Amino acid sequence: MPEYAYPAQTLSHEEEIKKSTFIVHIAHTPDIDSAKAFIARINQQYPDARHNCWAYVAGAPGGSHVYGFSDDGEPNGTAGKPMLNVLQGSGLGEVCAVTTRYFGGIKLGTGGLVRAYGGTLNNALALLQTCIKVPSVELIGDSDYALQGQIEQCLNSNYQVLNINKEYGGHIGWSIEIDERQAQQAIKDIFDLSHGTVELKIKQ
Repeated sequence: MPEYAYPAQTLSHEEEIKKSTFIVHIAHTPDIDSAKAFIARINQQYPDARHNCWAYVAGAPGGSHVYGFSDDGEPNGTAGKPMLNVLQGSGLGEVCAVTTRYFGGIKLGTGGLVRAYGGTLNNALALLQTCIKVPSVELIGDSDYALQGQIEQCLNSNYQVLNINKEYGGHIGWSIEIDERQAQQAIKDIFDLSHGTVELKIKQ
């Protein structure tokens, strides 16, 4: 799985188009449940709005099972799908967008709605700060205390290590979260460094 960007924080962005107010809300939603919870929260926040249209990619981009969208009363295909198209085009993952619309009395037509929902989301995404999601695995194993410094030096100098936990007993119990693409090389390097005494394994 390649790395991808996801929202670093929740963002709101407001625009007026032909007297209708569009308020875009974007959040980090790592799974479908969190996406649905965010949509419910916006619905509660704007109960008087005529439409709260939404789209999400609730996981890694590219997996159709994590996509969802709704026009929430707008003409079919004019809101949720254009928003999803923008999210898919952005390459973001773990993201949910809800666009609240307050009708201003001027009808936009289907083409105008598509441009409004897609365009306001696109403009909001331009303001969004993101983080990079690195595909990771957990390596586990034991070592003598004498090797602790060498192992940490090897890992931190050569690899993208996301987290290291150590349990101290008769030996050191290692739990190392590392970039999945580097895991096999790290296992080999630690094995060679320790002259075959430390065999890290990928936790299943």
